Amino acid sequence: MTLAFELPEDAVKIDDLLTNVSLYWFTACAGSAARLLYETTHAGGWPQAPTVPVGVAVFSGDNTLRAFAERGGPGHFSEFDVGGHFASMECPELLVSDVRMFFRSLRGDERN
Repeated sequence: MTLAFELPEDAVKIDDLLTNVSLYWFTACAGSAARLLYETTHAGGWPQAPTVPVGVAVFSGDNTLRAFAERGGPGHFSEFDVGGHFASMECPELLVSDVRMFFRSLRGDERN
């Protein structure tokens, strides 16, 4: 699978990217935000499969959650050929639509 964009600044406006990075930097939460991925990678695998419903959306070129999603458990899995690591900024309508679909499935609601 190819990346949607080669450089992050091609995927989103540079001001939006810098705003997002600044929120992590100035609030000193970048480390804690990356902790799960770091510890999981160094522990040799993801924790046990979840027992609660989980929704996972894998966007083009961003496969960090794929291993977790493939462990099974109840939930919703979607894979997209567009987007990327910044999917919420690159294709927000697609992400929102997928989140709504996940919660609809929990309610048993088939409305659009």
